[in-house]
Amino acid sequence: MPEGKNVLPSRAALEGFLQHSQAADAGVLQQRLAALAPGDHDAIISIYKEALPFIEQALWRGEPDAALLAGYQQVFRELEQHIAERGEDRRHHIVLCIPVADRPQHLTACLDSVLELCRLFQYGGMVNGRYQKLSVMICDDSRDADNIRQHQAILQQFHERGLETIYFGQTQQLQQIGKLPAQQRDQLLGVLGKVEPEAFYHKGSPRMRNIASLKLRDMLQVHDRVLFYSLDSDQEFQIKISTAQGDRDLYAVNFFYYLDEIFTCNDICILTGKVVGDPPVSPAVMAGNFLQDVISFVEQMAALPPQQDCRFHDHGKQKTDDAAYHDMAEMFGFKRADDSFHFPCPLHGEHDNGRCFNHFAGQVNAFFYGEHPTRKTYYEYGGDNTTLIPARTVYPGNYVFNAEGLNYFIPFAPLKLRMNGPVMGRIVKAKLKDRFVSANLPMLHKRTVQDTGKTEFRPDIHQQADRIDLAGEFERQYFGDVMLFSVEKLTAQGYPENILSRDMVSEIVHATEKALRQRYLAKHQEIMQRLAYLKGLLHDRQHWWNQTMDFAIAKAQLGAFADNIEHNFGDDSKGYRLLNSVADKQPRLSRIVEAILHYPAEQQSWVQTMAQGTAASGVA
Repeated sequence: MPEGKNVLPSRAALEGFLQHSQAADAGVLQQRLAALAPGDHDAIISIYKEALPFIEQALWRGEPDAALLAGYQQVFRELEQHIAERGEDRRHHIVLCIPVADRPQHLTACLDSVLELCRLFQYGGMVNGRYQKLSVMICDDSRDADNIRQHQAILQQFHERGLETIYFGQTQQLQQIGKLPAQQRDQLLGVLGKVEPEAFYHKGSPRMRNIASLKLRDMLQVHDRVLFYSLDSDQEFQIKISTAQGDRDLYAVNFFYYLDEIFTCNDICILTGKVVGDPPVSPAVMAGNFLQDVISFVEQMAALPPQQDCRFHDHGKQKTDDAAYHDMAEMFGFKRADDSFHFPCPLHGEHDNGRCFNHFAGQVNAFFYGEHPTRKTYYEYGGDNTTLIPARTVYPGNYVFNAEGLNYFIPFAPLKLRMNGPVMGRIVKAKLKDRFVSANLPMLHKRTVQDTGKTEFRPDIHQQADRIDLAGEFERQYFGDVMLFSVEKLTAQGYPENILSRDMVSEIVHATEKALRQRYLAKHQEIMQRLAYLKGLLHDRQHWWNQTMDFAIAKAQLGAFADNIEHNFGDDSKGYRLLNSVADKQPRLSRIVEAILHYPAEQQSWVQTMAQGTAASGVA
């Protein structure tokens, strides 16, 4: 409710929905609402909550229209006014924890979405120009001094616009670790990593999140009921839907409201969502199916005249199969997507196939930064937003936990491997069982910034001229998979509660690596066959793009794509040389074995650290 105005909160949006609702119980709610005294806040709030499922069903009956979505958002703002009018608000305070490394553009877009979500749904309300139930903590892992200054300035701008912000930079991180006794720091080397003040940057988001947990622990002294929300700087509080007219990004989920409801009404510890938009995996495990889609696109183009009106707008809604973007989805229990996926042309206005071809060619090299132009994932409304299902994977860029959840750090973070979230999920699942859950609350994931088609900073992806090198990313992905599937086998044998012998752990790790190597090599052969076929299509003199200079730039871009696939996945690529070298793999495998063996003791030390509280050290 606007400050300084002694007026009753409006119920107009809710009354309008109930009046026009087709739900059988809407009329009953309308009668109950009309009979209530204006000051009966508890009863009014209860009716709002009962009505939300009817409103959401109406919103998602077809493609959400702008007026309906605006009305839905207004219903939540009315609800917040009634909660404020009632008085004490005992809902959770939510702390957003966002690691960022040299990504000012991504960070700005992320915080813009936070502020817009607050403006549209107003969870917790605003007092004295500040949203009351939300704090944003930026955990800066940047190397570039100018980016650090930009991050600080960005955070100050959003603080002035209404967000409670906390800057947790490298100085603050070192101070936080320094509060721990030396012996405790030594016991947590596998959690926090080795402290090197002169190079305390680009530690990786898993390690950064573990260090941030020390600060989050302090915040328990500030807020009575608190949830910690871990997200990535390249994500936004929107959802992506596929429509016959193209993709749409919407503020159609009231994340904070539903997270409070879920944790209030259920005995859970950790909740994970997913992401929509760009896939949450590495290009190292998407090349095979993307090549399949590129081939399909080029084949279709070859059969169409370039001057004809674009034929890539009439495919209907895109598929949303889980893990359809992953070359080896079957390893995770998903059915492999054998069919190619179409390219949904995003161009508007009159244009022909030739222009679509040029546009597609301009996008393909964004694949090496994590985009997948043909296999994005989309939001699907699944009914009640508080519905929970058992989880086994933590999405590090979209998971929420309560104070108890601070006891669970991201395992093996100093190894800087990919797949930390799934590894954490397997371990957490073994411990928490049905108190580790998933909800249909996906965030929008954007790997690249719109202006350049590249990511601002991505570890182990290096570009020089047209050459994009994924060797480091490939290695991190491969050994991350070894770690994940080794841990999956170990948890089936009672790990980490059961202490397993070094020989058993080593045997499982090496057997897992051997099996994964065969899968990777089989995928390598498939990639090489598809690449050879694609090159033949692109260079065929009979195809129209080879008969005019109008498509010279597109041909060069597609050629660069093919060359980069060869460089990163070919017979002589660093990644596949590594797979075939026992001597090069052994140090990595040994570190994985040691990390697995040390984890139970590290977990015990971490729980003790979290239990110590902040009474002695004070709140930073």
